[in-house]
Amino acid sequence: MDIRLLPEGPLDVCHTLSRYRIWGEDPANRLGEGVFRRALALNGALHGYALRWSGPPDDVRLTITIAGSRSTRVAEAVCAEVRRLLFLDADLLGFYRMAKSDGVLQGLTAPFYGMRPTLAPTPFEMLVGAITAQQVNLTFALTTRGRLVRRFGRPVSVEGETVHAFPTPEALARATVRDLRRLKFSTRKAQYIIGLARLVAEGELAFGRLGSLSNAQVIAELTRIRGVGCWTAEWFLARALGRGDVCPAGDLAIRKCFAHFYGRGQALSDRAIRRRAAAWGQHQHLAVHYLLAGLRRLRAGPGGGT
Repeated sequence: MDIRLLPEGPLDVCHTLSRYRIWGEDPANRLGEGVFRRALALNGALHGYALRWSGPPDDVRLTITIAGSRSTRVAEAVCAEVRRLLFLDADLLGFYRMAKSDGVLQGLTAPFYGMRPTLAPTPFEMLVGAITAQQVNLTFALTTRGRLVRRFGRPVSVEGETVHAFPTPEALARATVRDLRRLKFSTRKAQYIIGLARLVAEGELAFGRLGSLSNAQVIAELTRIRGVGCWTAEWFLARALGRGDVCPAGDLAIRKCFAHFYGRGQALSDRAIRRRAAAWGQHQHLAVHYLLAGLRRLRAGPGGGT
């Protein structure tokens, strides 16, 4: 079954999905040349799909291929996931209008035109990934996350390529600290991930209700969970709930962005970062994403990627 999507507003798929390539291979999100493959779990069954794209950002065409299924329910679920992955609901044109009043952001809109921050397919996947990334570089984080996916995620063939579905909360709830230590997780992170998985598997943490809460309420709810601090909770608001009015000022990479672009190389306080970001209103998430991409591009040098 093939499904075609026509996004509203500009979309550069390569720049948008580049996070699945920058820090290494992701077995749950396989990005190739002009194709992205993933497996969606629905009612216990896995449905592999491939996303392809063509055309410039202002006229991009998306084609989703779901092999072996003609179910309307599966098609709707896959389309919803693709819309999240590409953040098709983001107000990119509104952000570009706002960026004209900021010299730094205005200079980043042209080289990254059509780029959107990806949203996590599921809240659980986002939190496990965030815990994995705490206090380590992202290359190492993706490597350990990849080991976790291969060990506990179910594999499925998508057009002849193996994709692993992200592990379910139930699968990780049955894991032991020793299991995760073998994958090079620290003891503490192993405990955090298993504890989170058990909360979700046992119904003590229901993600569905978080969407109706304020930012402050979501942060308060999540930071009660062992291993989830303000940094993780703020990224959850942005990358799991798609909130625009969020700037995780405590993130080291974001601090470096503000030091480079707004501090003349000098570090800014969390308060100063939040004060400047607040002027961007509902576009803070997008602004931060463009600043991070801009700094990576500068460090990569001429011809460097995003």
